[in-house]
Amino acid sequence: MGRQLDPAAEETLIARAKGRDYESFSKIVDAYQGRIYGFVKRMIRDQEEALDVTQEVFIKAYQAFDRFDGRSSLRTWLFKIAHNLCIDRARKHDRTPYEMHLDDHDGESEAFQVPDSRWDPEAIALQSELKGVIEAALASMSEKLRTVLLLQDVEDMPYEEISALLGVPVGTVKSRIFLARAHVKNYLDRYQAGVRG
Repeated sequence: MGRQLDPAAEETLIARAKGRDYESFSKIVDAYQGRIYGFVKRMIRDQEEALDVTQEVFIKAYQAFDRFDGRSSLRTWLFKIAHNLCIDRARKHDRTPYEMHLDDHDGESEAFQVPDSRWDPEAIALQSELKGVIEAALASMSEKLRTVLLLQDVEDMPYEEISALLGVPVGTVKSRIFLARAHVKNYLDRYQAGVRG
């Protein structure tokens, strides 16, 4: 993942990129491509397709950068482009966007990196099993719930930013996050009851 930009540096890069300064835009790409790719990869099924969509996000952003008005943050704007492209791609392929394989993580996004703990085969087996159950819980929920949950819990976006990105009221974002978390909890409870029962 690229380095995080401080707000002042980001503002300078935005101003230069609006003037079609390719080097400044490249720095923006470096700062955001890992997070955008991580989000896209969790929203669509295929790694190669995720790479294509990520590239398309930055092509569209570059083409429209002079129209970026700053009403939302740059991060929100880029994630909105990514979200829309994922939805468009899913409609084009007539499928629900999403298939997440936590074990296929390739280091592009830091969202699911787990610190190396001491060697404990039982803990490693349980962790692997839990990843699979959570993966299945995410796969079984609607795209609307999955999107807000990933943006909030993985991308650490505040409610207001998710609201702006999706074009829905903050209350809707909060209720979808609540429902998504309840869905995961219920899925885990049912799984646990099945394992113990």
